[in-house]
Amino acid sequence: RLKDDDSGDHDQNEENSTQKDSEKEKNDREKPQSTTKRKAVVPGPAEHPLQYNYTFWYSRRTPGRPTSSQSYEQNIKQIGTFASVEQFWRFYSHMVRPGDLTGHSDFHLFKEGIKPMWEDDANKNGGKWIIRLRKGLASRCWENLILAMLGEQFMVGEEICGAVVSVRFQEDIISIWNKTASDQATTARIRDTLRRVLNLPPNTIMEYKTHTDSIK
Repeated sequence: RLKDDDSGDHDQNEENSTQKDSEKEKNDREKPQSTTKRKAVVPGPAEHPLQYNYTFWYSRRTPGRPTSSQSYEQNIKQIGTFASVEQFWRFYSHMVRPGDLTGHSDFHLFKEGIKPMWEDDANKNGGKWIIRLRKGLASRCWENLILAMLGEQFMVGEEICGAVVSVRFQEDIISIWNKTASDQATTARIRDTLRRVLNLPPNTIMEYKTHTDSIK
């Protein structure tokens, strides 16, 4: 009888587990489709594909309040990802120009999969070129910078991670982030391209800062 009971339980478990398995299989079948639908951004028919997919982010913080990387991450909002020139303009044409933003606001445009944070794997050994702009120049410089980035004008392979425009009370700051701070030939090439695409006056001060210094 014990044996029978055991086998009875066993049968039931087996039935449950097969039921669970088939449910799991069904879920697994459904899962990848729904996640890939959400994740994979591809150029539409007859659109002009970009070399990489990019994601727009926005952040705003209360000045004077110290930001930990955790609170910074909570503060940063993803606007959307695009894979073609046309998809870029669809986002960009609806976005406020940096010059019209108020307070402590930032727009970030980074390759898909790279978070605009120093700690991100793609960024942690890198750095950024920083240019401080007087008020009134941010919108034009930002547009020129991101179009140059999307159009692969920097010619430094996979080195470019993204760009940021930061609107502050007294000035605006734009920066372009790259992967390898120690590669001086690359950082020099990025600097020279930046001068050219932004049409900067020769006396413009440009500063290169490594992310490890920023974290310190």
